[in-house]
Amino acid sequence: MTATALRPAHRAVESRSLPARLFLGAEEDPRWSRPALWAVLVTAFVLYAWALSGNANAYYAAAIVSGTHSWKAFFFGALDAGSFITVDKPPLALWVMGLSARIFGYNTWSMLIPQALAGVAAVGLVFSAVRRAFPPGARAGHVAAPAAAVVMTLTPITVAINRDNNPDTVLVLLLVLAAWFCLESLRTGRLRSLLFAALFVGLAFNTKMLQAYLVVPAFGVAYLACARVSWLKRVGHLLAAGAVLLVSSAWWMVIVDLWPAESRPYIGGSTDNSVWDLVIGYNGLGRIFGQGRP
Repeated sequence: MTATALRPAHRAVESRSLPARLFLGAEEDPRWSRPALWAVLVTAFVLYAWALSGNANAYYAAAIVSGTHSWKAFFFGALDAGSFITVDKPPLALWVMGLSARIFGYNTWSMLIPQALAGVAAVGLVFSAVRRAFPPGARAGHVAAPAAAVVMTLTPITVAINRDNNPDTVLVLLLVLAAWFCLESLRTGRLRSLLFAALFVGLAFNTKMLQAYLVVPAFGVAYLACARVSWLKRVGHLLAAGAVLLVSSAWWMVIVDLWPAESRPYIGGSTDNSVWDLVIGYNGLGRIFGQGRP
């Protein structure tokens, strides 16, 4: 027997190039898996971006226009370029649309295309999160992921909010990002993933305030119950995530609160020109007892 005969036979496997992996997926994936994702994403973009017209919610459109004329109005989310009064929400979602309007000039498309793209991104993240929840190579994951993405894409309220300028689209994208990182933290036990989850929930707070926190109890319980680290580390990680959540939620409110009231716009929706009243009242208890608008 020769030395050559003793060598185990094996087939050289050439990994796909980055463009090929992007459009076709990994070598070990079913051939239809990545094309299915692209089909869903294209469908989502067509549904969310086709025939956009009008100013959507004129209330938020006015704030976006104001932000194109004044950086002060942009920062505070003011309804007018003179910064007399703000809208009744934090301005993060308005910043996304406002930056687009500043770059391309204000029109329906420059305002609403960021919303459509955010909706498509959320669909892609749902696909990724579901796929990664299954073991590598599991066929069930390749079936469940596009199914979940299709359900999200075609849900009527999803289509509606992604064709509008309300802050819900950015809220959903940020919370889906938070959920993606939370699942990663459960899968790997890495603190970094949990901190990113907390960061994105905090940013979501700056779109619709306390509504963003509805996911926090679920994330916390899931991490306590399922994280692949010791109980002591789980508690420590959650405390660290809580600190990140606090900072990423409160930074804009702290700046507004420290800004002299006479040189900033009145806080719309508040009863005392306080952003904290807006959090607890109009966008807090007011949502429970039906005192606020969507």
